[in-house]
Formats: sequence, structure tokens, C-alpha cells
Amino acid sequence: MDFLALKDKTILIFGLANRKSVAWHVGRVLADVGCEVLWVVRSEMRRDEVRKLVGEAPVFVCDVEHADQIENLQREVAASHPQLDGLVHSIAFAEYEGGVKPFHETTKREFLRAVDISCYSLMAISRAFQELLTSEASVVTISISTTRMASESYGYMAPIKAALDSSLAFLAKSFSRFSRIRFNAVAPGLLKTSASAGIPGYVDSYLYAERVIPRGEAVQTEEVANTVAFLLSSRSSGINAQQLVIDAGMSINYFDRDLISPSDS
Repeated sequence: MDFLALKDKTILIFGLANRKSVAWHVGRVLADVGCEVLWVVRSEMRRDEVRKLVGEAPVFVCDVEHADQIENLQREVAASHPQLDGLVHSIAFAEYEGGVKPFHETTKREFLRAVDISCYSLMAISRAFQELLTSEASVVTISISTTRMASESYGYMAPIKAALDSSLAFLAKSFSRFSRIRFNAVAPGLLKTSASAGIPGYVDSYLYAERVIPRGEAVQTEEVANTVAFLLSSRSSGINAQQLVIDAGMSINYFDRDLISPSDS
């Protein structure tokens, strides 16, 4: 039984980098249920790198910092795929090359560039592809499990993800004027991805998360991908402008007695 009813649907996925990418896991889940997956990468070099992963699947190039590239991408996709059933926005960027700084020392340039790539890009690509999206298409972005916990290593990306989460309501409202297109976010806890590996101190946070999570195991990227597939499907038709937190129960267990009073053994 095709429970998700995704067979033969066409989904455009932004943000593929490598095998550890959330985008890659989402694409694999979708392909397994019979979707046609179209990939978008940031550069020609990245396209060459991912060819061995995606085989004959279409791979387009678009750096979402540039409006002209988004427009060109829309034309290229429309030429071969005039109808899309969903978009996946798995894009985030922050500069950590200089190490973690106190939040109040974040520069305007760093902050605004991260907003542009990580948040505004969802609005830009949704607008660009609105004519290709079916009237009941689904758009899913990747957020984080909480933007209220002041993780020093994550820094200024948390308020940017908060802006991304807030934009869902406004996109859903805007698009409701002419369609039933839905906008939602999957908000995972700490994951093992190449992008997260670039965040200073992330490994220690990841290991701590495994201690906090009741099952003693961190969230798996495939668990996130499964949730994205659900949100792309008609089975989630009643869910709009929401964030689905995938943290394996971490948020209920911060005061676990074994963490507060560890044994002396």
C-alpha cells in the first residue's frame, strides 16, 4: 500500500552536499517511495561531486544568494518539469571560521548574510516557483528543535532560525490567497552532518545530547527525512505553518536524575 501517496510525485530538493546531508537522506526516502527527485546544489564543483551519489537524477546549480541564479533555475526546471509537487529547503549558512564569538559581537555583515542564505532564500525560491507548484503542493524547510536555548556554539544562527520559523505563517497566509500550498518545518535535535561538524564545540554538545535523550541515542538523520516525507505527502494535509520537533524526547529530560547526581562509579 502506498500510504504516503508520493509515488510519481516530483520534488525539488535544495541543499545537497554529501552523504551526510539532511537533503541526501530526504531524497533517498522519497526515491524509495517512488518520487522523482530533482536536486539543487550551490556550485558546479558541488554538482560534479554529487554525481556519483545521484546517478542519472537531474542536478541543477543555484547559489541562492543571487536572485538571477534563482530566476535561471526556475526557467531550467520549468523547461523539463513544468509541475512540482513539493519543495525541500535544506539550506543554512553561518561563518565560524574565526571561532565562536560572544553573541553581541556578531557583525552586521555576518548576520545579514546568514539571514539572506538561511532564511530569506525560502521566501525567494517559494516566490520563484509558485507557478510550477501544484495547488496542493507542500514546502518543507529544515529548522532546529529550539531557538530559545542560548547555545553559545550555535550563536547567531538561532535567531535566524527563529525568523525562518516565523516566516512559515506568513508564507502560508500569502499563498492561501491562490492555493492550498502548505509551509512547514522539520525541527531536529543535534545531528551528525558535515555542516554541524563545522560548528565549534558541536561534538561535545552532540555527545551530551545522547546522555539527555531518554533512549540514549541521538536523533538519526533518516528519522528527520521520514518526517519530511510525511509533511510532503497528502497524509499531512491538515498541518500548515508548523514546526515538527524531532528530538527523541531530549527536551523532556534535561533534569534527569542521573545527569544531576551522577554516580561515583
